[in-house]
Order: sequence, then structure tokens, then C-alpha cells
Amino acid sequence: MVHVLLIEDDATIRRGLVRALGEHGHAVTTAPTGAEGLRLALADHPDLVVLDLGLPDLDGREVLTMLRAVSEVPVIVATARDAEQEIVAALESGADDYLVKPFGGNQLHARIGAVLRRASSDTDEDPTVEVGGLRINPRSREATLDGESLDLTPREFDLLNYLATRTGEVVTKRQLLTDVWQLPYGGADKTVDVHLSWLRRKLGETGQDPVYLHTVRGVGVKLSPPPG
Repeated sequence: MVHVLLIEDDATIRRGLVRALGEHGHAVTTAPTGAEGLRLALADHPDLVVLDLGLPDLDGREVLTMLRAVSEVPVIVATARDAEQEIVAALESGADDYLVKPFGGNQLHARIGAVLRRASSDTDEDPTVEVGGLRINPRSREATLDGESLDLTPREFDLLNYLATRTGEVVTKRQLLTDVWQLPYGGADKTVDVHLSWLRRKLGETGQDPVYLHTVRGVGVKLSPPPG
């Protein structure tokens, strides 16, 4: 049985989700405010938190930031805010997934399962990925190139790790926006281009003289080890 903490101020939504998740076998604790949600998250140690952003006392992003300072509990943001900048900001603040209202209990149940599977995989033995001189550890979020630490932003690390786990596979910009940026309806390709440019610079290469990151014109990008 999964213990879910639902931080949601709308009583009607709370009742509906408690009923729907209960039908899927989850135990649900609820909190109508951010402060109460933080208290319960620390006191009850839930398996996962479902967090609304529009709370009466604290903005949900503040709650997320405070929670991330003291806990690694998986968090799904579930909110009516559907602007791209809100989604990106929440994910960069530590959310594991982002769900836009309205949604059904079945969809939330599926998202809970996916997030918990990802969290569980983080406990496997050495998760380090090696590609040529690159070493990437998703658990410690550290990356090195030829033994030298790479100073990557969270998004650059996620992008590099995603491509490294698909070494030799051409990945489209749409895939990157969906899986790395968590934007299921797409976004601006320029966002991907800019981050790839920054990442290339830190890897000591350029688009015209690639070493690890290779653009496949009209298709996407792939990461592969240098020859030899």
C-alpha cells in the first residue's frame, strides 16, 4: 500500500482524489494548507506527495522548496497552472512530475506508479553511465570528463544524462522537450538548441567540430563516444 500525502485546499477535489486513490489501494492523508502539508510530510513520512500550487497560506513552489531542503520524498505537482514557465520552474525546484487540472484518478494513479518506479530505480547498484571519457552518476548528479568535474546546471545535467543513457540513439527535440523538460505538449525547439550549445561548450566542443554531441540534420541529436 502506498501512503500518499495530498496537499490541496479545495475540499471537493480532496474528497474526489481520496476516493479515487483509495479505490486503487492507496492510503491518503490530506492537508488543506502548505504549513500543515509540511508538518505532515515530516511527521508521517509518506511515500509520495501530491502538491497543489494555489494554496491559501503559502505558494506551492515555496512548499516544494522547503520540502526539498529536508526530504527526498517524490512530489507530483497537481495544479491548474498550465503555463510553460510554471511547469519548468516547478520541475527545476524539485518536482518529480507535473499534472495539470482537471485530471482523473486513474491518471494520477498511473503517474504515482511511474514516479515511484523511477525513485526505486535510483536505489539500484552503481548507476554510473560511462561514454568515452564521460562519467555520469544520476544518483549523486555528478558528471566528469576525462576525470575533470563538469560544472553543469540541473537542466544541463538532465539533458546529458538522458542522452548518455541512449548512447548512439538519435533523439528528437520533441522527445527532449517531453522527457527532459517534462512538456508533454511540446515547447520551443530553441530551448533545446540553447541548452545543447551550452552543454557543448562545457564539453569543449562545438556544433561544427563535435566530439560527443552530434546533430543529425532534420532528425535530432545523439551522444556517442569519440572514435578510437
